[in-house]
Amino acid sequence: MASVSLPFTSVHLQCQVIVRPVRASVSGKPSVSEPPVTTLSEKLPLKKIPGNYGIPFVGPIKDRLDYFYNQGRDEFFKSKIQKYQSTVFRTNMPPGPFISPDPKVIALLDGKSFPVLFDVSKIEKKDLFTGTYMPSIDLTGGYRILSYLDPSEPKHAKLKQLIFFLLKSSAKRVIPEFEACYTELYDTLDKELAEKGKSSFQTVNDQAGFNFLCRAFFGSNPSDTKLGDDGPSLISKWVFFQLGPVLSLGLPKYVEELVIRTFPLPPFLVKKDYQRLYDFFYHSSGFVQDEAEKLGISREEVCHNLLFATCFNTFGGMKIFFPNMLKWISRAGVKLHTDLAQEIRSAIRSNGGKLTMAAMEEMPLMKSVVYEGLRIEPPVPSQYGRAKKDLLIESHDAVYQVKAGEILYGYQPFATKDPKIFENPEEFVPDRFMGDDGERLLKHVLWSNGPETEDPTTANKQCAGKDFVVLVSRLFVVELFRRYDSFEIEVGKSPLGAAVTVTSLKRASF
Repeated sequence: MASVSLPFTSVHLQCQVIVRPVRASVSGKPSVSEPPVTTLSEKLPLKKIPGNYGIPFVGPIKDRLDYFYNQGRDEFFKSKIQKYQSTVFRTNMPPGPFISPDPKVIALLDGKSFPVLFDVSKIEKKDLFTGTYMPSIDLTGGYRILSYLDPSEPKHAKLKQLIFFLLKSSAKRVIPEFEACYTELYDTLDKELAEKGKSSFQTVNDQAGFNFLCRAFFGSNPSDTKLGDDGPSLISKWVFFQLGPVLSLGLPKYVEELVIRTFPLPPFLVKKDYQRLYDFFYHSSGFVQDEAEKLGISREEVCHNLLFATCFNTFGGMKIFFPNMLKWISRAGVKLHTDLAQEIRSAIRSNGGKLTMAAMEEMPLMKSVVYEGLRIEPPVPSQYGRAKKDLLIESHDAVYQVKAGEILYGYQPFATKDPKIFENPEEFVPDRFMGDDGERLLKHVLWSNGPETEDPTTANKQCAGKDFVVLVSRLFVVELFRRYDSFEIEVGKSPLGAAVTVTSLKRASF
C-alpha cells in the first residue's frame, strides 16, 4: 500500500483513517502537507562522517558477507554504530558487485537524522525504491513503475493520482470484503486445527489477502477467473526475481551468493507468470484505465502500475505485516488478548452490532496496538534517497555534511526504536499510543515513508495507501478478536516477515 516503499500502496478513503488514536475520524479530501523542515541546532558540533567503503570490490563483498551471514542485519549496523560511536556513518549496502553499480551509502540510524529522507526538496528518489540496484523493467512490462519515479518527474503525479482514484472508488467495498475474505480464512484455520492440530497462517493469509484486494479494489474475484487461486504463488515468484539480491533464503552461504547475489535472475523465467497476472488486472481494471486515458496515461502503463501497487506494494505489505502482528500480539499474552476482545466487542455492540468506521474509533487500545506493530517492526525497513544538493544532516549528537549526489540509507527499525525518542523501545507496549502523550509520539512512526501525522500527496513519496494500510491492519485485529478470546502460535524464519504456525484458537466465550 507504500511510496510505499515496499509493501503497501495506500489509499484515501472517503471515510479517511486519521492518526489520532482516541478521537473520531471521518474526513474528505487529502490535505496537502509541506515537506518536513529540518532545523539545525547551534549547539551540536560539525563532524566528518565516519566510516569508509574499503578497497573497491573487496569492501562491498566483505560488508555483504557480514550483513547476511557473519553478523546478520541488525548486528551489522549495531557493530558499526559501536565502532564509530555514531548513528551516521559510511558503509556499503548489499547487493554490491556485480548487481549494484554503486553500493556506497551514508547510513542514517536514528530518529532525528532519518526523516531527511522524506524531504523531496533535498532528496531525489529516482530509481532507488529497492536500494542501490534497480530490477529490470522487463519485470514490469517495460515501464518504470510509480515506486521508482521521483516527484519531479511528470508522470509521478498522474500515476499517484490514479492510485488515489482507485482507493476512493473502492471505499464502500473494503470493510464488507475484508469481513468476507477473513471469515473464510478463519474457517480454514479452524478446520485445519481440528484435523491436524496446527495450521500455516502464511498460506491462508496469502490467499485471503489477495482475494480481498482484488474484490475490494476491482470488484473481481480471482477464483472466478482463469487466474483461479494461483495469484499468491505467481506473485511470490515475481517478487523474488526483484528482491532476491537483498533476501536471505537460509541456503548455504556460497549457494546464495552464486545464485541470487552475483548476477540478476533473467526476467524471461517469470514472463508467463507475469502475463497471467497482467491479463487478470487488465480485464478487471477498465474503470481505472478509462480515468488514466483522460490524464494522458496509456491503458497498458496504468495496468502495469495497478498490478505493482496491488501485488508488490499492498499484498506484499499484508504478507509481511499480518504475521508480524500475530507474533507481537501473541507474545504480549492473554491479558492483552482479553482486553482487546472486550474493547472490540463492546464497541461493535454499541454501534448496533455492525463493524463500522465509527465503531473502530471507539477502540483506542486496538488502534494503539496497530501503531505499535508498525513502529516496532515496520513492513518496509529500508529507505533510500540521493542528495540533490550539499546538505547538513543532524543526528542527536552532531551535524554532518553530505555532498550532492551521495546516497543516503535509512534502516527504519533503528529510527523507530530510538531510545532517545521512545521509552523501552525494544519492547512491544500495546498502549504506547493511547491518550495525548501517545498521540504526540505518532510523528515518530515512519513506516509509510513519512510521519504518521502527515498525508500522502502527489508531490511527495509517502505511501499512497497509508490510510488504507492502517485501516486493513485494524480490521485484521478486530476480526481476530471478534471471533476468538485468545490464540497460540509458533514462529519461524521467513525471507519476508515471520513464518507463523497457528497451534490454538480459543473461540469467543463472551
